[in-house]
Amino acid sequence: MSQVSVALCMHNGAAFIREQIRSICRQTHAPSEIVISDDASTDDGVEIAKAAFDECARENADQRIEIVLLQNPKALGVTRNFEQAATHCRGELVMLCDQDDAWHPHRLARLRAEFERRPELLLLHSDARLVDARNRSLGGSLFHALEVRPAELACIHDGRAFDALLHRNLVTGATAVFRRSLLDHALPFPEEWLHDEWLAIIAAAVGRVDVLEEELIDYRQHDHNQIGARRESFLQKVQRALMPSGDSQSQMAVKAEKLLAQMLRLVGQVEVEKIGLVFDKLEHQRFRAQLPNSRLARILPIAHEALKGHYARVGRGGKGIVRDLLQPK
Repeated sequence: MSQVSVALCMHNGAAFIREQIRSICRQTHAPSEIVISDDASTDDGVEIAKAAFDECARENADQRIEIVLLQNPKALGVTRNFEQAATHCRGELVMLCDQDDAWHPHRLARLRAEFERRPELLLLHSDARLVDARNRSLGGSLFHALEVRPAELACIHDGRAFDALLHRNLVTGATAVFRRSLLDHALPFPEEWLHDEWLAIIAAAVGRVDVLEEELIDYRQHDHNQIGARRESFLQKVQRALMPSGDSQSQMAVKAEKLLAQMLRLVGQVEVEKIGLVFDKLEHQRFRAQLPNSRLARILPIAHEALKGHYARVGRGGKGIVRDLLQPK
């Protein structure tokens, strides 16, 4: 049976880390190792984490979980901190873990069973129940908040996760587990990408990614989330579409450049068609970054880009067209 490591990242996690650690230790099948990477915290989260592990050890003396604690004197940031935690994991499977969530008791067993059953699987993620700071249900799931469409899920299930993820990231790290061998293809994580979206797109490039449409964790939403999930109202979507784009499109182009460079390093391990899609993605993002300030002057180039099929193939489809027509520069 595959050994499982947990890559748990912390930064000032005192408020919720005890509950998270206890939810991991209370799994029906416990991990073999938990690697905690604390990113220069200034609270007593590390001490609370140590106490939580002591509690778990007293409650279950037969349980053997190796604990590795890394403490950064200077903050690395989310992506680098997760990279550090993951690279220190020794299990065949690596489960990403945030400091402020809580795992459902059967989560580890459910995910590991999928990997045992499907040797081709490289990364697997799931849905989550949204809760507030007091662990009260917010009445929806992560996929509902992200407005994940049935067509997107079907694309992933059909083995075409790369196509889906090139449009937008659908993988939330707190719900994800991957084979450690993925790191051979994904390291180093580029600073322009979040750790979870990078691992997901690289996994989809070189292997099989799938999703379980099950809520396997409580995904906590509170005032201090570094990355959260809230479903926007129609008014909020309109307001966001009308906010100045700033350099966001240029940043997206840089992300596409980083992905293309990695894909070219993986030539022979990825399909040529996927490399072609990334070329198109880069061209599309550069086009969007260079749109004129005048909304009127954008109409013809956007129409031409739409006729080329880039919005549909590697962009956000109609949503991207509307945003590019309306959003001030």
